[in-house]
Formats: sequence, C-alpha cells, structure tokens
Amino acid sequence: MKLKLENTFITDNTLECQKDCFFLHTAQNTAFKDQALKQGAKIIEIDECKKLLNLDENIKIIGITGTNGKTTTAAAIYSILLDLGYKCGLCGTRGAFINDEQIDQKSLTTSAILKTLEYLKIASEKRCDFFIMEVSSHALVQNRIEGLTFAAKIFTNITQDHLDFHATFENYKKAKELFFTDESLKFINKDALAIAFNVRNAFTYGIENPALYQIKAYTLEDGIHAIVKVKDQTFHIDSPLLGLFNLYNLLAASACVHELLKPDLKKLEKAIKGFGGVYGRVEQVAKGVIIDFAHTPDGIEKVLEALKNKKLIVVFGAGGDRDKSKRPLMGKTVEHFAKTAIITSDNPRSEDPKDIMSQILSGFKNPSKALIIEDRKKAIEKALELKEKDDLVVILGKGDENYQEIKGIKHPFNDKAVVNEILNNQG
Repeated sequence: MKLKLENTFITDNTLECQKDCFFLHTAQNTAFKDQALKQGAKIIEIDECKKLLNLDENIKIIGITGTNGKTTTAAAIYSILLDLGYKCGLCGTRGAFINDEQIDQKSLTTSAILKTLEYLKIASEKRCDFFIMEVSSHALVQNRIEGLTFAAKIFTNITQDHLDFHATFENYKKAKELFFTDESLKFINKDALAIAFNVRNAFTYGIENPALYQIKAYTLEDGIHAIVKVKDQTFHIDSPLLGLFNLYNLLAASACVHELLKPDLKKLEKAIKGFGGVYGRVEQVAKGVIIDFAHTPDGIEKVLEALKNKKLIVVFGAGGDRDKSKRPLMGKTVEHFAKTAIITSDNPRSEDPKDIMSQILSGFKNPSKALIIEDRKKAIEKALELKEKDDLVVILGKGDENYQEIKGIKHPFNDKAVVNEILNNQG
C-alpha cells in the first residue's frame, strides 16, 4: 500500500517503489529490501516511519486476541471509552473507526503494519487518547504488530481454529502466547484453557475460577445482570446483550477500562449499559430471527447455549480452504442444540460446497436430522418457512459480511438483507 506524504510517499511493496520514495522495511518484506534500494527508494524502519507520520506516541493502544470474543470485546471497550468522554480509534474485523466515524472498510482482522500506522496517523490528527485493535494469531506469527507499544493486552479464550494455517493446536496456542511475553498490562481469562504469559502486570478475570476481577453473582434472564468484585470494590454489569460468552466479553472490557482509568464506578456502569452490541453478533434482524458470525465449534456452542431456551432452527455452513477438521465438530454441536439443522454453503472459496457440507454432516449421529440446501438464500428461505410461533431461526457463520466468496469471486450477499427481502416478499 502507499501512504502519501507532502512530496513523496511511503510503501511496503516493491512493486510501488520509485526514486526518492520511502520503503518501510518490515518483518514481512525483508527479502525485498535490496530490490527497493535498486529502484531508488530510501529504506526506513518503523520508528522512522512513525516520526515521518507525526504519530502521537501518547495514544494508548489496547490489543485483544483470542479465538472468540475479540470483536465484541474491542467494540465494548471503544463504546465505554467514548461514553466516558475519551477520543478513540478502533480497528479489526469490522473495519476501522475513529470517534464514531468509519474510516475504512472491513479487511483483515489485523492489517499489515503500514495500514495500522495510517490509522494511528488519523487517530493522532483527531487527538485520540486510545486506539483499540483486534490482534489475530496470523498477525502474531507474521509480526504484523511490530513496533507497536501496547498499554494493555487482553486474552479472551482459545479453542480450535485456523489449523489450516498453524497446522497444530499447539502451534496456534504458541502464536497467541507470543502476545503476552512482555511487561505491559495483561488481562487473562482464568476460565479459558490456560496459556503461558508473563505474570508481571497481569490481571485475571473470571466467573468459575478465582480471579482478581470476579463475577460474584449473575443472571442471564432478559439480558445480562452481574456483580463484579475487584479487591474491596464492587460494580454492576447490566446489559441488553445475551449469553454467558457476552458476560465474559463485558467483564474483560470493564476490567481493562477500570484498571487503565480507575473511573467513577457509577459512570463506568452507565457506559457498560450503553453498549448495544455489534452488528452481526447475536443480532436480532427480525422477530424470532438471529444472525451471528460464529464459525468455530466453540463459537457455535456458546451462541446456541445462550439461546437454548428456545426451539432452534439453525442454518450454517463452513468456510472453504480452511481447517477441515472442525467441520464434523460444528455438525455435532448444532445437532445437539437444534430442533432442525439446515446445512448450507458459507464461503466455499475454491472448494466444492457439496464436499464441505458432506464433511459437516459426518459429525451428525443422526444425519436424517439435517436438511442439505446448498443455495444459502434458499436455505434461509426454508428456515423461515419451517419456523413456528415460538421457534428461533439462528443463521450462523457470516454475521454482517456483505459477500459470499465462490471460486475467487466475492458475490454480494448479506444474511440480514436476505432475511428482510424474504419476509417483505411474504408480505
């Protein structure tokens, strides 16, 4: 990418290099450094790049990593800080935002470092106090966060995901652990599978296991209501969000904000209550119809567990060219919770959707319990047709995505829009 300066530009791509431009040398492009020099570029390191961009080094960067919960936890911190009167930036799966304005569309969960520096440049110009970012395991292995200093880091949880990239769960776990070796503030979920971390400046949070930020009592009826104890203080989490997993997300977010700012607890409680959730994350898009981004066995289990008091009709698939071993586990999980399961196509990418659906079906003890409808729109249509008065249709896997990727082409597709179109046509 190119980042314009007054009379030149900065790039991290040798294909864009020309005489007197700046080439940002990163862990990812070291092999191309000599080529950039030959093309007349001046090589700069990340610290030099920050100075050229006039970044405000006082902006406190908060990073969140984990298999599930990154997006909601990041959005909750962003929302709470804005409500407390701070200026903030946010980047992750949903795109990039500064002070409630979207400045970039969705792309990678964690961008290449030059793109993140561009966001920080805008955050500096807008006088932001904080910048919150989702940090993926891919980014940690590829060192896409090099040169960034974090004021706080959060570990949400770890379950099977991305084995197509990491090969083994142990490698995936080690990738997450790379984030927690330093002495910055760290917030660690004590109820999640344990990871190695530097105990210096580490704070724990949990519900089941003893932790510094401890839920002492909670109810999940009609939203979330919980009491948090930290040392000799208590505060409340009251939220319209659903599910135990969202209680963990809100606990992580509030612990982080509390530790960084020590705000007035009444103001903190009000700010927590003001967070309405994230588009595409357990979002009710029509009466009795919910969409969610869950695309791992654990993510699906958490969502369906939160909704299990209803009779569930679940529409779901699995992404192509990704970890195949999780597909039967996804099938097994949906079979456990669903009254009716409809297996459909997600983002098949270069794979045959029929193969993906067959692998999901192999996880069912009773395959006849599942309907197989490859066309995602028809699958959603069938779910709405089958829905009886007290049923809940749950459409999983894509959340607020606006496309379906098939054979290298991203076709426009949005679950929420499809639901509304079908219901409008039914009139």
